[in-house]
Amino acid sequence: MADPIDPIPSAAAPPPPPPLPTDADAKSGTTGLPSNVAAALACIPLVGGLIFYILEKRDAFVRFYAMQSILFGLAWFLFNIASKIVFMIFSSIPAIGGLLVFLWAVIQAIVQLGFLIVMIVAMVKAFSGVRWDIPYVGPIARKQTGETTI
Repeated sequence: MADPIDPIPSAAAPPPPPPLPTDADAKSGTTGLPSNVAAALACIPLVGGLIFYILEKRDAFVRFYAMQSILFGLAWFLFNIASKIVFMIFSSIPAIGGLLVFLWAVIQAIVQLGFLIVMIVAMVKAFSGVRWDIPYVGPIARKQTGETTI
């Protein structure tokens, strides 16, 4: 029924506007995933980086982490190849080869742990939406993706 004071009957109140999207809800350009999730997945060395660098064409955040992952994964891969070569050289040295191989195995384990920690930190930073440069690799990735440093 109409209000006796209001001569024009009013329709039902309009529905409230939808909530504004937050940064966490922002979808990445091409993949349809939220930017932070796509960037975190892109941090998987080489494979994740290649997949997201090829698939993602618009989201600069995801492309940066993908390129950084490609470069970081390449550095990790090259370290593994160099490590195998050093291991073969050390193992062929008579008398002290066993000691050198053991020392190299300890050094290699420490470096591998360092690579793993850097990868995990990059994933956490990407998932939290923070742009983080891996030392030495990040500036190269920024140049490759066309970003300027802050």
